[in-house]
Parts: sequence; C-alpha cells; structure tokens
Amino acid sequence: MTRYPLRLGMVGGGDGAFIGAIHQRAAALDGDWRLVAGAFSTDAERSRRSGERLGLAADRVYPSFDALITQERALPAEERIDAIAIVTPNHLHAPMAIAALEAGFHVFCEKPMAMSLAQAQAIASAATASGRHFGLAFTYSGYPLVEEARLRIARGDLGAIRLVQVEYLQGWLSLPIDTDGNKQAEWRTDPARAGLGGCLGDIGTHAFQLAEHVSGLQVETVSADLAIHVEGRRLDDDVGAMLRFAGGARGLLKASQIAAGEENGLRLRIHGERGGLEWAQMEPNTLILRWLDRPAETVRAGGPGLDAATTALLRTPAGHPEGYIEAFANLYRAFAAAIREETATAAFPGVADGLRTMAFIEAVIDNAQSDQKWTRVVSGEYE
Repeated sequence: MTRYPLRLGMVGGGDGAFIGAIHQRAAALDGDWRLVAGAFSTDAERSRRSGERLGLAADRVYPSFDALITQERALPAEERIDAIAIVTPNHLHAPMAIAALEAGFHVFCEKPMAMSLAQAQAIASAATASGRHFGLAFTYSGYPLVEEARLRIARGDLGAIRLVQVEYLQGWLSLPIDTDGNKQAEWRTDPARAGLGGCLGDIGTHAFQLAEHVSGLQVETVSADLAIHVEGRRLDDDVGAMLRFAGGARGLLKASQIAAGEENGLRLRIHGERGGLEWAQMEPNTLILRWLDRPAETVRAGGPGLDAATTALLRTPAGHPEGYIEAFANLYRAFAAAIREETATAAFPGVADGLRTMAFIEAVIDNAQSDQKWTRVVSGEYE
C-alpha cells in the first residue's frame, strides 16, 4: 500500500512569527506530513501572503480559525486535513484545541497547554471524547541523547535516583524590549495572552517536563520564588524552585530570561546512588556519564553503545551536527505514527505532560505568593 503524507493545517505562524516556521520545517523533514491549509494570522491579508509564500492553494488559506475548521470539515475525507498545528499565543490554545478536537481533527499544540489547569483539563476531556490525539511541543524530549538518558535511568544504570537538577537560562529579556516593539517579547509578558506565568510558562515548563520525563519521577511538592527584575514588567522573568519527588529524590529548577549573555542554556543533571549523567541542549550530541567506581564516560550521538531506540531517532552519521529541527521532527514523526496506528520510534508529549506542567505552574505561583514552605503539585488528573 502506498503511504501518503498526512495533511496538516496550521493556525498562527504567519510571516514574521518565530515558532510557526520551526513547526513547518520539522513537520516536513521526514515526509510524514504535508502542510496543505492554514489560517496564519488574524489579519486576513497577512494570512493570504503567508499561504502564498508557502505555496498553498489559495482556497486552502483561510481568513480565520473558524473558517479553517468549517471549510476543512466540509471537504471529502481524502482531501481534508488530518491534524491542526496550533502555534498561537497561549490564550488561544484551549478554545482552538477544543474546537478542533470536537470537529474531528487531531491537534499538535505549542506549550504551555493552556492558560490554567482547568483549561488543560477541558482539553484533555475533549481529546478523550473525540478519540483524537493531542500532542504538545515539548521539543527537548525529542533529542536522541535525551532518550538515551531516559532509557539508562529506566533500566537502573544509575541506581535509585537521588538528585535532579535542571536549569534553563536565557538573556533575551534582560532589557525592556517588551515595551519597545518586540512582538515576541510583548505577548509573552502580557498576562492576558501568556497566562499565569511569564518565564515560568515559557521555559520553566520545558525544564520541568524534561526533569520528569528523563528521571521517570513525579514532583510531589515545590518551594518556589518568582521575581520580576525589569521594572514595569507584569509577569515573572526569573524563577527558582526546590523540588521534592515521589520516592524521596530532591531537585532544583532554575529558569531565567534575564541572565544577560545566555542564549539557550538548558542543562539537566541527574544523580543516582551509583552514578550521574549530564546533558546540555547547546551540546545536544553529547551525554556525560559519571560513576562512583570507574572513570567518566562520554557518549556521542551516532557512536557506539547507544540503545536501539536512541539510534532510531538519529538521521546523520557520527560527528555530523544534529539538533533542534531534528528533535522537533522526532515529535512530529511519533505523532504521525500514532495517528496511523503504527509502531513509533518514540513517544510524543501529550495530555499527561500538559496537565503536569499546568499543575506545576499553579503550584509554583501559589507557593511563591504564600508564606508556606511547600506546596503540593496536584496529580493533574481529570474526571
């Protein structure tokens, strides 16, 4: 049987947007997806220009999200889109995701999942009721050596996990560019569009999801501090949290967007009773292992000693750079496999990750605003 690409629609991601272009390139990388439709902007003319640049048929470029849903749903099954990628500011995630799921489309959404845990639970309920898949763009879980780290911990190489430390440092918001016309900064620091957390929701959720995903443990309680360093800013730009995991492990999470000079400094360190490991996003093809009773090891992407599941995520020979777009593409490839009911090379982040990260956001904010030392991270389950 001929295996055709799945048909993708996109909402948001018009000309000048950052993350939409990343989604477009990642989805196309393996040939599993073909972008065929979109409502790329609330400005109908900008949406039209964006679709024209992407080479889409004019009648599949829509002036609004509602038009995209209505007109795509009316097309024959063999022509309409299979899934919608939501790459808008956060306040639109929940209403769009729920509408798309209820219309019968699978959804791949930017993070954070929603503006609140209650909204995230509503998305989860809609996904269950529709029987459609919901994926989230927690990109870093798609890196091959992140998967290698997860597998080694899961099989017990490090022994019982004791320490989990994750940091995500950026410097791009060190100055008040959100008031100087920078559109990416402006909406991310606006509570009406970004949600409860600024830095916390934007990159703190990445750090939290990566820590739980790789360690295989869940955070039970947090003790946190939120700060706004740039005068007049309305949402946090600096976050610190102590973490207590189920089973007794302890952790630290640091996320900041005012660490001047930092680019995209995501770094994870996990230690067990017999050894530890370290991975950094800006050197993604290297995993460092340190042992209690023998010399340290450096594991390289494409090199010897990798699990078969890790190797399946690689695209280039050893020594050839492989990074962000490829990691993103691994999520889209896994998402396509789930829709086709095929065996996937790896899982993709979804409802469970979204609920956990939203519960984390709310716990951190509650704790930082109170005098209590520890606040529970709710399970994130929904009725």
